[in-house]
Amino acid sequence: MSTVPDLRSVFLAGPFLQLLDPATGEMPGDARAPFDILIKHFEAQGLSVHNAHRREAWGAELMRPEVCTPLDQEEIRKADAFVALPGFPASPGTHVELGWASAFGKPIVLLLERGRQYTFLVQGLHTVATVEYVEHTDVAAALPALDRALRRAVDRHRGVIRPGPAGSG
Repeated sequence: MSTVPDLRSVFLAGPFLQLLDPATGEMPGDARAPFDILIKHFEAQGLSVHNAHRREAWGAELMRPEVCTPLDQEEIRKADAFVALPGFPASPGTHVELGWASAFGKPIVLLLERGRQYTFLVQGLHTVATVEYVEHTDVAAALPALDRALRRAVDRHRGVIRPGPAGSG
């Protein structure tokens, strides 16, 4: 059961093409690991996870731009929330998807690697969209913070105020 009531689906975005191994054309295990962790975490909560990496077999079955672009946009439009690893260096595709999510008014959670500098538009996105930021050094260790951030983003998006102790986020 999802930690967020009525949340049914999440679009999970992050760097893709820049992470492919030039020799194999596929994502190596270390690049794939954070996405695997997040997909399993969300699916264990009963959520449907839309993710291009998995859909395209981690690089083994890349779709043509004319196919993946409208498909990603439609999956973001249908998703209840958007979660992303923006990438460092910045992932151009992820940033386009982030723009779509904010334009569609989706609650957004951004997983930012501690100590990295992100673009000003990522840093300031919360001023124009419902965004929660989770800084991390390890995605698996950040899962409880991610769940709290997702709940806050969805609640804010819905206009729900939940009482709680200061700093409980």
